[in-house]
Amino acid sequence: MRPSLSRMPSMTASASLLAALEGSGHRTTGPRRIVAELVADREGAFTAADLADAARARRLRVGRATIFRAIELFETLGVVERVDLPGGNHAYVACVPHHHHHVICWRCGRATEIGDIGIGSLARTVEQRTGYRVGEHRLEMFGLCPGCQRASAQA
Repeated sequence: MRPSLSRMPSMTASASLLAALEGSGHRTTGPRRIVAELVADREGAFTAADLADAARARRLRVGRATIFRAIELFETLGVVERVDLPGGNHAYVACVPHHHHHVICWRCGRATEIGDIGIGSLARTVEQRTGYRVGEHRLEMFGLCPGCQRASAQA
């Protein structure tokens, strides 16, 4: 998957990931800095294997287990979010730590954050009809991004 995410430039994204570490009292070790840079360099959804491949290609000294642990930590801090893909696999996207949803291109992996778009009122309707108290929810939508639509039309 070689996606593109509309987001800040990678230096800002890397700094944002590192600031989240520091702000939560976690150390910004060399390996965590490397993983932050690898995440920031991604242009959309990525897997831990994508980051490991990128680290190996750039001859960076960071192990696979360290990459997985760093991704989990970034996910806990809310600056990386796990997305479940239609085929049953999962990937991650770098994002800002506030509640939002994603629409993801199933061809190129581009991920775009979307706000509430009515999901809050849907959750309230679910509460009224079922008696449940909805504590959290997640919506992931998949389709073809505008760039892939244009490429398909030109082919």
